[in-house]
Amino acid sequence: MTPAGSRRALQVAVLLAICVPIGAGGAGVFLGARFTGGDAATLLQDSHFRYLSGLLLGIGIAFGLTIPDIERHASTFRLLTAIVFCGGLARLLGLFAAGTPPTPMMFGLAMELCVTPALCFWQNSVARRAKAPATEF
Repeated sequence: MTPAGSRRALQVAVLLAICVPIGAGGAGVFLGARFTGGDAATLLQDSHFRYLSGLLLGIGIAFGLTIPDIERHASTFRLLTAIVFCGGLARLLGLFAAGTPPTPMMFGLAMELCVTPALCFWQNSVARRAKAPATEF
């Protein structure tokens, strides 16, 4: 694949991938803990769920902001990937501590520990080939 083709493919892949945190984060912000379809949560749980959903939404938006000049945002991309990966490790700990969560949470785990790091490696490759000066936001 040509460098321009790889860049464009990465941009499309990131655009598709951010649908998950933006969609889930937005739904969690507006629906609260009811988003998971479970029983009514306490005010504490609902507040915490909405807060974490807001963080997820923000992470998705921040990844989205890298798309137009994706080859220039290596540091931002790495930082966001590290944040997502840490969340995935916490979710993995929960899997061992509390049992296997429902399928949507397992999908999230795969996004956090596999897809996001793969996109980060791809972004690094595109940035290296472009030899573009970094412009972070």
